Amino acid sequence: MTKYCFVTGGVVSGIGKGISSASLGRLLKARNFRIAILKIDPYINVDAGLMNPFQHGEVFVTDDGSETDLDLGHYERFVDEPLSQLSNVTTGQVYGSVIAKERDGDYYLGQTVQVIPHITDEIKSRIRKCANAYDADVCIVEIGGTVGDIEGQPFYEALRQMRIEEGRENTCYLHVTLVPFLETIGELKSKPTQHSVRELRSIGLQPDILIVRTPRALGREVRRKLSLFCDVPNENVVECVDVKESLYHIPLALERQNVADIVCRALQLPQRTPDLAGWQEICDRYAHPDSEVTIAMVGKYMDLQDAYLSVTEALKHGGIANTARVNIKYVDSEAVERDGAGTHLSDVHGVIVPGGFGDRGIQGKIDSIGYARENKIPYLGLCLGLQTAVIEFARNVCGLEGADSREFKEDCDNPVIVYLKEQEYITELGGTMRLGAYPCVLKEGSLASRLYEAEEISERHRHRLEVSNEYRETLGEHGMVFSGTSPEGDLVEMVELPDHPFFIASQFHPEFKSRPNRAHPLFRGFIAAALDHAGDAPAEESAEE
Repeated sequence: MTKYCFVTGGVVSGIGKGISSASLGRLLKARNFRIAILKIDPYINVDAGLMNPFQHGEVFVTDDGSETDLDLGHYERFVDEPLSQLSNVTTGQVYGSVIAKERDGDYYLGQTVQVIPHITDEIKSRIRKCANAYDADVCIVEIGGTVGDIEGQPFYEALRQMRIEEGRENTCYLHVTLVPFLETIGELKSKPTQHSVRELRSIGLQPDILIVRTPRALGREVRRKLSLFCDVPNENVVECVDVKESLYHIPLALERQNVADIVCRALQLPQRTPDLAGWQEICDRYAHPDSEVTIAMVGKYMDLQDAYLSVTEALKHGGIANTARVNIKYVDSEAVERDGAGTHLSDVHGVIVPGGFGDRGIQGKIDSIGYARENKIPYLGLCLGLQTAVIEFARNVCGLEGADSREFKEDCDNPVIVYLKEQEYITELGGTMRLGAYPCVLKEGSLASRLYEAEEISERHRHRLEVSNEYRETLGEHGMVFSGTSPEGDLVEMVELPDHPFFIASQFHPEFKSRPNRAHPLFRGFIAAALDHAGDAPAEESAEE
């Protein structure tokens, strides 16, 4: 029988519910429990696909093509299990399903359709469906937002009902909250957490465990107050002091406070000794690098670095695999347009251009790619990073004046990037891109095949455009190698330049499949190439970095 651990949050958003859920999943998996993990987002959007990255961060794509919240990326990286559309539920999905059933007539015929029981029943059904799909011993369910948000009320009510239906011994409420430190008086304040728990209790949920985000250790008195006023056993008050090293140290910090053992006791699960040796090695390699490199990430969402969260983490994974510290220099592509590429890239050992949409800052990305190509700086392009690499090569090597993408200039003279055939007549934007995992055949002897050590791979996509087949011959004659294609050969999936130390780009998003314990081959190879390039840098330059 599946047990359920419900993770809620209070005081402020972005407090770390996702990392807490992911860390708990890692600790339970280390105890050989089967894990399912689910993120509930109370917003009315059907999925995260059309949200502004400045507001919501990146869109994480699963193998089955779901555009989901970025917390699913944390889940996959920590638990090391591929997730699916079952692991993300939104208000839009829930209400859309209930309304569709009402219109169908077979489900609610003659009934007045209401939030209780119909909406809450749909929520509970989706939670249980996820747990059953993974045959889980424990299903971890995170509720987005903060307690008290009006849009979250049906979800909290569904959790209350599940304790009644599943039994107290099969449900656990874990509340993540904040104890701030006021510099003016030099004191930690427990009142925000007390108010958060009171709000939670007012809707029928009594937390079994508190995970308290705090900038410094709680101390005996603050812990006592939290236990007393929140009605939580003292040993179930877990402090999560801000970690300076990396996100990957958080599971070990929580393990030292026996979080997983507390959850196991609450759920009446057997106590097991965890195997965290591999995770400890990850943290050791991250904390004690042998060398370091600086990588320029050239994009246009630099005001919110969560917009490129999976790319950032994949670069770190490449560093872990090479026992190197990766310093990421976030470069605004519009600044490159204004100042010139050399101004921003002369001190880096590698350049990466991640995915994105729209023409803002595109010339800056193209200029950055040209700078990396001409100066033999390792380059990795992802999705739009492939398309802009092709545009730069077409203009500056092939001499195709006006080479561009149909996305940026519909009537350009040389459209080297065009819409996929199935995208030409799309009118609705939500969920209509080429999404999810697709196979890719690698060219024998190419850099791609050497990095992957494989002939065929599967990677996740999120795009509407492709390299135009009409220009493949011209691009190839000037030295561009199409090292990865669809099995039929009609879609370009990877390009590279053999006369360059490391220049490779993918139409897919390899960052989504990178793990701290298994760095993605492209990122592992990219950081290795950057380390080689750094070895050629002047000693004083390396010292500054």
